Amino acid sequence: MRASLQKVLTEEAFLRIILLAERWSAGVRKAIVDFAIPWNVTRLGCGAEYLFTAQQPGIGSEAHAAMDFQLRTGMHLYAMNRGILLTPFHNMALMSAATEPEDVDRHSTVFRDAVRELMA
Repeated sequence: MRASLQKVLTEEAFLRIILLAERWSAGVRKAIVDFAIPWNVTRLGCGAEYLFTAQQPGIGSEAHAAMDFQLRTGMHLYAMNRGILLTPFHNMALMSAATEPEDVDRHSTVFRDAVRELMA
């Protein structure tokens, strides 16, 4: 417990992983804008996710209505087949102390490639 609190769960560590989540969100947002798809991305702390709706849901029923099981599954499989694992029940990534900027950039590339193939 002491090692976790003193070495891992530090203010510096959280600032670093929050910046990585911002970077992840920016990569997703850029692809959404570049391909003009009606999706959005949201971030809270060290987690971020994209939703298949143009408007940010304000309540749970709006978020539920924006779910697309087949599209979500396809995006997950596309990413997984390229070495990226997203949270299975969302299109979410959770940054950790082990996450590196290169990991985030890899996701941005794979996400962009998936969107490009969907739009073809």
